[in-house]
Amino acid sequence: MPREIDCILCREKTYYFYRFTEKDYYRCSGCRSIMMDPFDYLPAAEEKKRYDQHKNDVNDPGYREFARPLVEKVLQKFTPGAVGLDYGAGPGPVSAVLLQGRGFKIALYDPFYWNDREVLDEQYEFIICCEVIEHFYAPAREFKFLRSLLKPHGSLYCMTEIYSDDLDFERWYYKNDPTHVFFYHRQAFDWIRDECGFSKLSVDKRVIHFEL
Repeated sequence: MPREIDCILCREKTYYFYRFTEKDYYRCSGCRSIMMDPFDYLPAAEEKKRYDQHKNDVNDPGYREFARPLVEKVLQKFTPGAVGLDYGAGPGPVSAVLLQGRGFKIALYDPFYWNDREVLDEQYEFIICCEVIEHFYAPAREFKFLRSLLKPHGSLYCMTEIYSDDLDFERWYYKNDPTHVFFYHRQAFDWIRDECGFSKLSVDKRVIHFEL
């Protein structure tokens, strides 16, 4: 039964959009994004089990190629020796490994696999979130927190599949992962930029770059 839900990002009203595998999805009237009904989120143990099934081998050429666009964006602005954070690094932090191989210093954080909260007491020149932000249960809070971890002139790099109005949600593979709870419309990133106080935003296919 559809219910009244505010967007978990921008807090605008949503409307019922779609049902898939007994999960309900709503679309925001403000930022235009799509969100899973929070009632349908997986329990933490099931979420972890799903992540454990991912074949994220940092030495796999295909996986390394998958992360390459995000790594290249970092290399365009920063030089070896810069200190970054891989937030939501997962069991196979391939982006961090590739950057460490280029001489960068990368701290790892993940609530399931690298739960060292001391690294969240530091500030960083850049933060990477590779296939992470679609898992955020409270994206507005998460983005504001990540912004607080950046040094002046720092950058936040995110990689995710972006929802657009011409996509057929019913056929879109990205919705099929039950741990994906929020699908960002391009308009959502403008809201994040303004709300979190970033000075610049660029979106290049799956890579989103916020700058202070």
